Amino acid sequence: MRVLVLGAGATGGYYGGRLLEAGRDVSFVVRSRRAAELAETGLVIRSPVGNARLKPHVIAPGDWKLKDNFDLIILACKAYDLDSAIEAITPAMGRKTAILPLLNGFRHFDVLDARFGAERVLGGLCSIAVAMGDKGVIQHLGPMHVLRFGERSGEKSARVTAVETLFKDVNVDAKSSRDVMQALWEKWVMLASLAGMTCLMRASIGDIVAATPAGQKLMLQLLDECAAVAAAYGRAPRAAVLEDTRALLTKSGSTFTASMLRDIENGNRVEADHILGDLIARGTKAGVFTSLLEIAYCHVKAYEARRAREASADSAPPK
Repeated sequence: MRVLVLGAGATGGYYGGRLLEAGRDVSFVVRSRRAAELAETGLVIRSPVGNARLKPHVIAPGDWKLKDNFDLIILACKAYDLDSAIEAITPAMGRKTAILPLLNGFRHFDVLDARFGAERVLGGLCSIAVAMGDKGVIQHLGPMHVLRFGERSGEKSARVTAVETLFKDVNVDAKSSRDVMQALWEKWVMLASLAGMTCLMRASIGDIVAATPAGQKLMLQLLDECAAVAAAYGRAPRAAVLEDTRALLTKSGSTFTASMLRDIENGNRVEADHILGDLIARGTKAGVFTSLLEIAYCHVKAYEARRAREASADSAPPK
């Protein structure tokens, strides 16, 4: 398969890099700054499951090389960059090109379906702790590097089999799923609970649980609200998954936080609308009460408003 990866940041760079490491035909669409980093240092992965330094094939958005048709496009961007990502990959879409989005939540499916047709868009998710270090080095922070993909209808199609073959013997825990949408809902429930509470409290799971007896109670309340939204759409988390999620989100001494909190701490943009706001909107439509989730969402949106106001003040001409 000819593969195009949109983005060579932490997530796209890791999974695309592992494909490249295994000798697959992979190209990356990146902005000029990232292209310059890759030209200087290569695509560097530091990982407990194996380091790599690779020479990627890089294409700039709008480059004529994007008109070559690709079999698979892996979309590994932040939700707030989705519109520009769509514009970047549009020239690469051939008649049978499939898109594998690795974004969280569900809003991106509505956008991609409207632009390219639902039949072109696979379901996909990843579970990995990864970050960008100095000079664009991809820092894999733990051994987990899960990738799940499948047809949203649940069928086992020829193209899913082709993606399975693509990832065979690649240094990634990649498997197809006959119910990838259930897995996506379960991840969304976990992530919204984690992001909502760690951002609201500006603290790790362990710190929240240790703060007062209410810490664990509030965490489980938020998890119950998020799970209730999934249940309203016929996607209640499976009992074993929910039990594991409860344990993860209430573990004493855990330093676990959401990447959204790390983005806030670094003054970066966040995916508040995609991860928290859209879950609230779907809950409201289904008549599900999500009061604590709304408080967490308001907290993150207030951060966004302050960030925008301060940026506007900094850019204003002196009086």
